[in-house]
Parts: sequence; structure tokens; C-alpha cells
Amino acid sequence: MEALNILIILAVLVIVTLYKGINIVPQGEEWVVERLGKFSRTLTPGLNIIIPYIESIRERVSTRDLILDIPEQEVITKDNAVIHTNAVTFARVTNPRDAIYGIEDFRIAIQQLVMTTLRSILGEMNLDDALSNREQIKTKLKDSIIDDVADWGVTVKSVEIQDINPSTSMQASMERQAAAERERRAIETTAEGKKNAAILEADGKLEAAKREAQAQIALANASGEAINIITQNIKDNELPAMFLLGDRYINTLHEMSKSENAKFVIYPADLQGAIKGMLGNVFKK
Repeated sequence: MEALNILIILAVLVIVTLYKGINIVPQGEEWVVERLGKFSRTLTPGLNIIIPYIESIRERVSTRDLILDIPEQEVITKDNAVIHTNAVTFARVTNPRDAIYGIEDFRIAIQQLVMTTLRSILGEMNLDDALSNREQIKTKLKDSIIDDVADWGVTVKSVEIQDINPSTSMQASMERQAAAERERRAIETTAEGKKNAAILEADGKLEAAKREAQAQIALANASGEAINIITQNIKDNELPAMFLLGDRYINTLHEMSKSENAKFVIYPADLQGAIKGMLGNVFKK
């Protein structure tokens, strides 16, 4: 009976030993092994055997890409504007030994490093540059932290800036500034339009005055030419002159009769005598 108990104890001991000694590491992980409290080796994916009771698994490290969320923080820019920003970091453990023994918690360390570096970069920029240069900030941020995290056995693949937003008070101020700028541009556009309209109107009046003057000069020249021709043709003969003056006199009286304000049109009893009188006055002159 005592021998049976010993065999059972030995069997259990063997099973426990095999259980502790045989390890299957899944794909995407590497296990750090310690021997008597000191780093021994790293187990890669597949079947691995360790020495039970002497060696132990210190840490199971994921070698897949890690997504580290960078909490939102308040940053003051170079021109004293308050903005809120957050980010996300994509990293991968390439050296499990350094990741475990090089830093107490590499995840928290990366988060803190990204936060402080991002705050430093934005603090050297003006608000407008910070809002419009995300790619530049991202590149500068990655270049600034890549050497530090390499000492921890981690490779930073990318750092993405999720949000860069002004504070609530700053947003209200920017909205007021934008509204004032739009109002200023509207006033300038209206004033420019009125100025151009006034210039065009003045140019139009000037051109009309020039044309009117030219028309008056042409009319005066034509009238003078006509008078010269009539004078040369009439000479001392009264009959053509009487005909022209009589025709114009009658036309004038005809136009007067068309007026709505004209009640009576009186013709002289001796039309021919009246014309001769006017003609006599002309020739006397």
C-alpha cells in the first residue's frame, strides 16, 4: 500500500513536471524565461521545453502591433492660445528582453513620452500653424521619440494626431474674428463696387458731354454752311427768302397748334406782308 502511494506521488510529480516543462507558445507572442531569477532566453512560437523548478516564464509578450491611446491634454501654443489635443500610437515589441527589463511598463512610458513631446512641439508653434500642419507635427513627433523607445525594445510604426481643437473660449473668439473679417471684406467689396459704379457713371457723363459738344459744333457748322449757301443763292432776290421764312413760320404755328396748352392760334391777316417785314429787317442787317 505504501509502495502504491509512492508510485502515485511520483506519477503526479512527473505529470506536474511535464506540465511545467512543456510550453506551446502561440503565434504573435514571445515568452521571456528566467533561470533562478535571472534572464535566460526568449521562447519563440511553437513547442518549447524549459527546466521545471529552475526556469520559469517571466512574461508573455505580444509581438503584434500595439495600439496605444494617448489621452487628451491641454496645450498652450507659442502665441498663448489654449488647445486640446490627443493622439494614437502604433508600435511593436521587437526585443522582449528590453521591453521587460529596460523599463517598468513600456506602454505607460510610450504614452507619457508622446504626451510630453507633443506638448513641447505644439508649444513652439503658433495656433494657425498647429491647426494646419498635422503631417509636419506627426513626422516631427515620431522622429523625436523613435530613438528613446528603441532602447525599450519597441519600434514606433506611426503616430497619428486625432484632434487639435482650440478651447471653447478660443473657438468663440475665432468665430468672432472670422465674422468680423467677413464683414470687413463685405464692406470693402461694397465700397469697391460703388466706386467702380461712380467711375463708370462719371465716364458715361463725360463721354455724353463730349458727344453733345461735338453734336452742337457739327450742328452749328451745318447751320453756318446752310446760311452761307442760302445767302449766296438769294443775293438780292426776295422771293426765295420769302418762301423759306414763310414755310418755317407756318411750320412753327402748326407745331404750336398741337400743344395741349394752346387754346388759340392767330395767323396774321397779311402773312406776306409780315414775311416781307422780317425779310426787310434781315437784309437791312
